[in-house]
Amino acid sequence: MTMHLTAGAASGIGSLPHTDARAAADFVLERLPDLPAAPSLPRRSPAESMLGQAAVGMVGLAVDDDGGLVVDPGRVRLGPDPVTDLDHDAFGGLRAFLEAAVGWDGPVKWQFTGPVTFGLALVQGGVAPSLAFELAARAVRRHVQSIGRAMAAVVPADAQVVVIDEPGMTGLLQPGFPLDPDTAIDLVSGALAAVDPASRAGVHCCGPGDWSAILAAGPRMLWLPVRSGIESIAGYLAQFLDDGGWVAWGVVPTDGPVGTTADRHWRELADLWCSLVQGGCDAVRLRRQALVTPACGLGLHELSAVDHVFELVDAVADRVHGQAVATRLSIGA
Repeated sequence: MTMHLTAGAASGIGSLPHTDARAAADFVLERLPDLPAAPSLPRRSPAESMLGQAAVGMVGLAVDDDGGLVVDPGRVRLGPDPVTDLDHDAFGGLRAFLEAAVGWDGPVKWQFTGPVTFGLALVQGGVAPSLAFELAARAVRRHVQSIGRAMAAVVPADAQVVVIDEPGMTGLLQPGFPLDPDTAIDLVSGALAAVDPASRAGVHCCGPGDWSAILAAGPRMLWLPVRSGIESIAGYLAQFLDDGGWVAWGVVPTDGPVGTTADRHWRELADLWCSLVQGGCDAVRLRRQALVTPACGLGLHELSAVDHVFELVDAVADRVHGQAVATRLSIGA
C-alpha cells in the first residue's frame, strides 16, 4: 500500500501512563484512528523508559526504579551489536500493540530513542564520549531495524511512520556539549537511514531543539512543539514543506496547565502559522501537511488527564483538517 496521511490527523508521541499493556494498545487504536502511536509504558515497567529500551542487550547498563540509566563504565565496551530481545520487559507496550493491530488497515506510528540522546546518557554515566556515541549509534540502528521487521509482520513498511526521539538535541549549541553539530547530524542521519526506506521517517524533539541541524539530518517528518522561536526557522521549514515534508505540531503542552477548551491551543498554532507564512512558508502546505499531537509523551500523567489532553488535540485537529479541506476546495483540488 502507499501511505496516506490525513491532513490534520491526531496522533501521539508515545509514552502513556497505563499499566495494562493491552488496554494501552486498544486505547491508541480507538482514540487515534488516523495514526495510532504504539505506546511505551514506563509506569508498567521502568524498563519501558526511553533509555531503558535503548539499553536492551547492552553490557554494563541497567535501569533504576525511575527508568533512569545506571552505568558501570568499566564494563561498557565495544563488542558485537546488541541483540534486540522484543520479549524483554522494555517492549511490553510494543508487543501488545502488535497483537492488537493485527488486521489494521491504515498507517501506524512508532518511535525510538535517538543516538544523541542515548549517547548523552552514557556520557553522563561516565563513558568516554567517543565510545558512548559509537555504542549509541550501533544500538539504535539495531533496535530500529528489529522493531521495524516485527512491525512489518503486522503493518507493511510503507504504512509505518517511524520517529527518532531526540530530546538531547536541545543542548546542541550549548557550551560543553560533547558533540559538534556535524557529528550530531551524522548520528541522527544514521538512525534515520536504519528505517526501512518504504517507511516515512521523522525526528521528534520536545524542547527548543536546533531544528536547522535536525533538518540537515534528512527527516521526512518533524515532530515539534508549538512554541515561540519556531518562526526563526521559517526559511528551513518552507523548503522542507516544498519538498513534501510533514510537520506534527505539538499543540497541547504536557509540562503545565492545558486549560479546559482548545481555543488557546488553536490560537497559538494559528498565530505561529501566520508568522511562518510571513517568513516564507506556504499557507496551504502548512495545513495540508500537518498532524496534531500533544507536545511530548504522557507517561507521567494521570489517565484522566490523558483523556482530556487528547480531547483538546482532537479539537485542534478538527480545525486543521477543516482548513486543509477548505484549501483544497478553494484551489479546485
